[in-house]
Amino acid sequence: MKGKKYKMENQPQNIISNTALAAPDATLKLTAQLPPNVVIKDLNVIYNQGKLNEIRALDGVSLEIFPQEYVIIFGPSGCGKSTLLYSIAGLQKPTSGRVLVDQEDIGAYNNRQTAWFHRQKIGMIFQSFYLISSLNILENICLPKIFAGQMIKDIKAGAIELLKRYNILEQAAKFPAELSGGQKQRVAVIRSLINNPEIILADEPVGNLDSKSAHVVMTIFRELNEVEKKTVILVTHDPIHLQYGNKIVHMIDGKIVRIELKHKRDPDVDSYIFREGKVREDLVQRSYVGGEYIPTSLRLLMRSFKGLSSDRIGNLLVPFKAQQIFSHLFFSMTNDQIEKAVKKLESFLYFKDSFHNFFEQLDLPIEEGGAGWDKRLAKRFSDNAKQLVYQAGKIDFANKEQSAWELAGYVNSRLELKLDEATLNKLSKIIFDRLGNHIGRDEFKKLLDLPIKERGLGFNRRVVEKISKEIELLLLLRY
Repeated sequence: MKGKKYKMENQPQNIISNTALAAPDATLKLTAQLPPNVVIKDLNVIYNQGKLNEIRALDGVSLEIFPQEYVIIFGPSGCGKSTLLYSIAGLQKPTSGRVLVDQEDIGAYNNRQTAWFHRQKIGMIFQSFYLISSLNILENICLPKIFAGQMIKDIKAGAIELLKRYNILEQAAKFPAELSGGQKQRVAVIRSLINNPEIILADEPVGNLDSKSAHVVMTIFRELNEVEKKTVILVTHDPIHLQYGNKIVHMIDGKIVRIELKHKRDPDVDSYIFREGKVREDLVQRSYVGGEYIPTSLRLLMRSFKGLSSDRIGNLLVPFKAQQIFSHLFFSMTNDQIEKAVKKLESFLYFKDSFHNFFEQLDLPIEEGGAGWDKRLAKRFSDNAKQLVYQAGKIDFANKEQSAWELAGYVNSRLELKLDEATLNKLSKIIFDRLGNHIGRDEFKKLLDLPIKERGLGFNRRVVEKISKEIELLLLLRY
């Protein structure tokens, strides 16, 4: 298929493109061996049929989805992508055509069969969460399993395990109104998993979330697909999320106009200091690194003090984070201007204020409650601060290989280092070790300063200091 385009059988408007970057990954190999678990045939959904205000939400759509695929249905608002998802979920009856899940026509199900299908076959996540406000978080998660008639004790045990896994066990006794948007959506995801469905359906699941919370939720979907081997079908209008899928279904005006198959290739990133499970002896002898794994002080604090979560540590660090961003992006101005701006930045880091409001507050005169900055200076600073916060939010400690590669590319671009591929790869390996806390800041700088003849990068001290400051600030902001 590489370099060619094909038309789908019985779907003349659909174009399949293959964006292969390397050999196909395991998921795409598997789909060639297994039959599709979702088949859509000539699906039409028409509202107000035969009337002047008739709307064709879906127009002759055909699609096959295979086990363990991560399918993203992408298009502008009103293109029919949510209608297609609801049709797969059995929430939208077709005007004509068929939707087969595991070779069964779900449109022919009676009410009892449809209820069983919703409980056992699929897990559904909506943009608006749909948590029951009068139930606490644990009860919300248990609810789908209660209707299946299982023992309450067993149901709660399973729900608690899921809450532990997704790091929100401490919220179990709270009610939805007490949670942030990101926490509510994580609860919604957990609720969809309580019956261990084979297919996960998500309708704009991060549309109401800030960028940090959105990244957390999208990472959960990726893990469900890659680790749990779930079929994930996700609807979005945001192109930034296309990177997560391996099949992208492009829709316009109720039709599938193109299907993009992505042969994903994870960057080849591993540890710089470890070889065959041990720290490189040459680095130990030169005192560049220690011979043992180095735990972080934050991890030790969390072990020592019960109830001290990473979220709480992050909130405690916000004032310090704000000060460090100013040190990193310092501009000459009065102390009053700096103090006012620090407070505005803290509100932004606490997610109490939006980025747009943060920029406007910097530009607003001091007598009107703002920071009194020059507009161009406010724009430059706020853009830099936003970029730092966004990049820090993308760091995923559950996928250090990808994060290390992305950070290396970010540093290369931001500092205009113009590194070749081999040097960039070596830098990503050292960042990988920093992310894993195998090395501390001092050791990180020593490795960056290592001469090329000693298998190092050969950076000068000025570049080493710049890279180190950038990475350490991003790690601080990530907490």
